[in-house]
Amino acid sequence: MTAEWKGLSLKEMARKKIHHNGDHFISPFIDKVPGSIWPVLKWKFFAKNHFKTEYNKEREMPVSIDWTPVKQGKGLSVTFLNHASLMIKDMETYFLVDPVFFGLNFFIKDFTPLTHAVKEMPRPDHILISHGHYDHLDKPTLASFSRETHLISPLGYNDIFNGLSMKNRTHLDWFESFRQGKREITLLPCQHWTMRNPVTGPNRSLWGSYLIKTASGPTIYVSGDTAYFDGFRDIGKEFSIDLAIINLGAYAPRWFMKNQHLDPAETVQAFQELGARRLIIVHWGTFRLGNEPVYLPPIELRRELESAGLLDRYIPLNHGETFYYRS
Repeated sequence: MTAEWKGLSLKEMARKKIHHNGDHFISPFIDKVPGSIWPVLKWKFFAKNHFKTEYNKEREMPVSIDWTPVKQGKGLSVTFLNHASLMIKDMETYFLVDPVFFGLNFFIKDFTPLTHAVKEMPRPDHILISHGHYDHLDKPTLASFSRETHLISPLGYNDIFNGLSMKNRTHLDWFESFRQGKREITLLPCQHWTMRNPVTGPNRSLWGSYLIKTASGPTIYVSGDTAYFDGFRDIGKEFSIDLAIINLGAYAPRWFMKNQHLDPAETVQAFQELGARRLIIVHWGTFRLGNEPVYLPPIELRRELESAGLLDRYIPLNHGETFYYRS
């Protein structure tokens, strides 16, 4: 947290709207604004990659999902589709998080391609978008759903959703909520950034994590992309979290990724500070967006959890698998 705002709670920072800065947003938690091309060039062309010899162990693992038991389930379930894409079923309501179903581009391999048609999955009642990076907000995927599907996102994505003719939407600022009966979805701060066009520059839209209070009872924290920041303690004090779903992937090299993504040790620290009862990780295995091979995050996470005596709280969910929540 920058010295100017140190001592304020996350809620106070959000109330003062210190993350608003004219026509763009800022992160109160770091001094340097991400998005410059020069660190990317240094990383890609001049820095040594210590993981290259491990890439021959990567394997493509197509994802096939039998949705029948999910549809028949009566309580709460979480299905890990691919990358950071999740289907959360809360009784008879479906929440789809950050869906990216058709790959990214020709240059980035999809190691977990979906083998089933999108039409076979349950129709989402709500689609949650955490931020605007292309591996989280994918226009072709959104266009495959009904234009009437309800979108929930941070501020600043009107142009994209207008272009898709998806007008049933709720835009949230940090600590604002969407409520539907017993359900409440709150956008929370996190340490990240966003950009879709290098010409217009970074942070023209907001980013965030989600706190989902379900109608079936448990409370779920969905981190979205985030680096480690002091705010995890605040969130843990503010909310009682039953399940933390944390993005772990694209964390190497640390000199470049530290202000953007958690590494395994920081994931364990964040999990502890959130005070969550159980942990699932996503954002690994599909696209190699950092230096580490796609299979490595859960291996390194298990080592850190075991060292901290927390391995029994971990739910090792692979792509295409579903966790059925039972208290």
